[in-house]
Amino acid sequence: MPDDREEQRGPFDLTGRTAVVTGGGRGIGRGITLALLAAGADVVSLSRSPLPADLCDAAARLGRRLTAHTLDLADAAAISATARDVLAGQRVDILVNNAGVQDRYPAVDFPLDAWDHVLDVNLRAVFQLCRLFGGPMVQRGSGAVVNVASVLSFQGGITVPAYAASKGGVAQLTKALCNEWAGRGVNVNAVAPGYMDTELNSALLADPVRSEQITVRIPAGRWGRPDDIGNVVVFLASPAAAYVHGQVLAVDGGWLAR
Repeated sequence: MPDDREEQRGPFDLTGRTAVVTGGGRGIGRGITLALLAAGADVVSLSRSPLPADLCDAAARLGRRLTAHTLDLADAAAISATARDVLAGQRVDILVNNAGVQDRYPAVDFPLDAWDHVLDVNLRAVFQLCRLFGGPMVQRGSGAVVNVASVLSFQGGITVPAYAASKGGVAQLTKALCNEWAGRGVNVNAVAPGYMDTELNSALLADPVRSEQITVRIPAGRWGRPDDIGNVVVFLASPAAAYVHGQVLAVDGGWLAR
């Protein structure tokens, strides 16, 4: 990951690098995109939704390049085609697998098609993207992959068996790729968000009883914000994390410490 220019830059400076971020326009992905742009990186967002105008304006103010490709991460053929398009035009130094979906059903009622969709987006697509963008990193001997896991990589959750299984898989995939790629110059790590004030948790946030139960259990006394994750992603993608490999770093306000 390091290069000769880093002697003139700070350890968290990503100037001159290009990052691919899945789901880069909303929720946690938005916080990641903004943090990477502020650190000097150009960003390519892969998402089902167009980028919001204010995010594009923020990139322009920072003098960074922000582009978007629209695709469905449940579509393996679309992922392959999009990756080819992106790599044909630029070198990708950082991959952030952020996008994810969630369905809530009791386990005895969980539909198999819903299970398959969650695993396709949250785990299979992550592996496919790691192969497509990580391959060139391995070949040249530099790069960083940051996967977005979850505190449910460690815990089981309630009525989210597919999500918990997928995020457990992301944690183990992160470690497996580390074992193969760390010695070849590619850092592979994951960040595990706790309870975040984002659209993905809208059902929990809308339930005053459950929301309060969660909040009082968080030592920091609040739910996380997208920038809390974005700043940690910058660290894991930066020269400051050159010797950090195979970690699943919880950013949860202390939730797992209870």
